[in-house]
Amino acid sequence: MIPTPARLPLWLKLAFTAFLLVMVPVYWVNYGPTNFLYFCDVSLLLCLVSVWTERRLPASMAAVGILLPQVLWCADFLGELFGHHLIGMTSYMFDPNRSLFLRGLSFFHGWLPFLILFLVKRLGYDRRALPAWTLLAWGLCLVAYFWLPPAGATVPDPKIPVNINYVFGFDDAHPQTWLPAPLYLVGWMLTLLVVIYLPTHWALRRWRAPKSAMKEAEVAPSARLMWKQA
Repeated sequence: MIPTPARLPLWLKLAFTAFLLVMVPVYWVNYGPTNFLYFCDVSLLLCLVSVWTERRLPASMAAVGILLPQVLWCADFLGELFGHHLIGMTSYMFDPNRSLFLRGLSFFHGWLPFLILFLVKRLGYDRRALPAWTLLAWGLCLVAYFWLPPAGATVPDPKIPVNINYVFGFDDAHPQTWLPAPLYLVGWMLTLLVVIYLPTHWALRRWRAPKSAMKEAEVAPSARLMWKQA
C-alpha cells in the first residue's frame, strides 16, 4: 500500500511546535492555566492537532472561531500603537509591568490567521466546523461566566485573566451594566454565532478542496468496494 504523502511541510510542524513549547509554559507561569480557555489559545492547540495529524476539522474549527476576531485584535493593536483607543482588547500589550518577551509572544495573534488560512487551503475546509466550534465556544463562555473571575474581580496577580472571552462585557475593569448579566451572556453567545461564526463559515465553505483531498474522497469508496470483494 502506497503511503499518502504529507500535505504539510516538516519545517512548519517543527517550527509551530517549538513556538508552543516556549509559549505554553511561559503563559502557564505568568497567566495561569485559565488563560488557555481563551478562544485564541484554544485555536492554537487545535492548529497543533491539525499540523501533525493533517486532519481538516481542528483547523477548520479554529478558522470559524477566530479569523475575524484576530483581524479585530490587529486593528485594535494598531489603534493603540498610534494613540487611538478602539475597544482595549490589546491594552495589555502596552503594560510596562509585563516583560517585552511576554508581550512579544502575543504577537502570534498577528500571524495565526495566516497559518489558519494556509492550513484550510492545504487540507480543505470541513463544514462540521461550524457546529463543533460553536458548541465548544459556548461551553467555554459558560465556564468563564460561572466559574472564572468576572470583570473587575480582585485577583492575587494582576496578570491573571478576568472576564475571559468577554462574557461580562468588553471592559475587564468593570462589568457591563446596560443589560442583566445572564441576558448579556446569552446575547453575546448568539452574537458570536450570527456575526462571526456564520459569516466565516459561509465564506470558507466556498473554498475548493485541494486536489489531493478530492482524490482521496474519490478513492475511498472504490477501496472499500475492493476490500469487500476480496
